[in-house]
Amino acid sequence: MRFCRFDDDRIGVVANDLVHDVTAALDDLPPLKWPAPRGDHFFNHFERLRPKMEELARSTPGRPVGDVRLLSPVANPGKIVAAPVNYQLHLDESRADKQINFGTQVKTIADYGVFLKAPSSLIGASETVVADWPDRRIDHEIELALVIGRKGFRIAESDALDHVAGYMIGLDMTIRGTEDRSFRKSLDTFTVLGPHVVTADEIGDPGNLDFEIKVNGETRQKSNTSLLIWNVQKLIAYASKAYTLYPGDVIMTGTPEGVAPVSPGDTMHAWIDRIGEMSVKVGG
Repeated sequence: MRFCRFDDDRIGVVANDLVHDVTAALDDLPPLKWPAPRGDHFFNHFERLRPKMEELARSTPGRPVGDVRLLSPVANPGKIVAAPVNYQLHLDESRADKQINFGTQVKTIADYGVFLKAPSSLIGASETVVADWPDRRIDHEIELALVIGRKGFRIAESDALDHVAGYMIGLDMTIRGTEDRSFRKSLDTFTVLGPHVVTADEIGDPGNLDFEIKVNGETRQKSNTSLLIWNVQKLIAYASKAYTLYPGDVIMTGTPEGVAPVSPGDTMHAWIDRIGEMSVKVGG
């Protein structure tokens, strides 16, 4: 199943380029009490909601995807976990490009581990990335992103995919400089997720997905998830050694070579095999 969040926080099931409004399924969500339980309220109860969503999708007329405003499919992630330099060729280009490394020695993901991005940086495919630091280079980074569907701590690699609710395209926007990654990658609008979630059962093993990003029609990054240094399973296992993963938490798996600047007025077109495509505008 593919589902999205659109317009005024509606929930839609996507089929044949049509969005079927299944927001009525949210009536089955239990009421929230303060303090709210950890995790995104929707993903905490997704398996309970899914049959009703599928039923409503069969009986609700669809609207063309192009006629709706796509928001981030994940509304309230407790945390966004990201992987630095997780493709060898991106590691190589980071070590060679002083506009990326700023004179520092770029190490491997085994040295850095993972880092956290602010949930306040999150937007969807129909929203605009704001690049309003004219004195700084701001780069695109396309990545496979996933959302956790089942709580887990110290998850074994062999069990890791059982904790995934689904997959999305992720854009990990980055402002270059000397600050820590968690600052430079957490500016407002610097995490783009979309265009929808493809449930894990449709993807199976995410270890062989082609993907590409074009800027104004020019290919910038093109690779395959088989080239990840740490694959999805290892990233989930590693992250869960440090913190409990809750439903709605997002993991971004890292970007390949080809990162490059964007400017206001640019359009980024991102595609991942078996997930979909989205066009995201850059503004100032």
